[in-house]
Amino acid sequence: MAAHTPPWLKKAFAAPNALYRHGMGGMLGRRFLQLTHVGRKTGVEHTVVLEVLRYDKESGEAVVISGLGEGAQWLLNLRANGAARVSFGRSPRRAEVRLLDTDEAVAVLTRYEQGYGILRPVLRKLLSPLAGFDYRGTDEDRRRLAETLPLIAFRPA
Repeated sequence: MAAHTPPWLKKAFAAPNALYRHGMGGMLGRRFLQLTHVGRKTGVEHTVVLEVLRYDKESGEAVVISGLGEGAQWLLNLRANGAARVSFGRSPRRAEVRLLDTDEAVAVLTRYEQGYGILRPVLRKLLSPLAGFDYRGTDEDRRRLAETLPLIAFRPA
């Protein structure tokens, strides 16, 4: 998360980690996934729980967003070695990693936001500190967000 992210938002985003730590990640369904990645310097495995913006039942592909942008440690690790395992509360499975281009990312963000219905204003308030600007949910804002915060797809290998 960006340095200007409020502490309460950091705590809210960390809540799903506790469920995974206690073996209850499956309760979150396909809404969150646990990513296991390997440190680019240490070679040590790390895990992080990420919200899923899109899940394709046919292919098993899940798309997440890097709330810290290009500087997220998990993203830097994936870029360095590409090794990823993904879990939806069960045993982690090896996954292929793909960075979405801007147009596909905008399409994912549009559908994700539409899924919030009347709660879209709340989502926009949550996205603003991550984006680093007042996110209003316009097409221009979605494109700017997609260019600031990468969207990454994980597909079972």
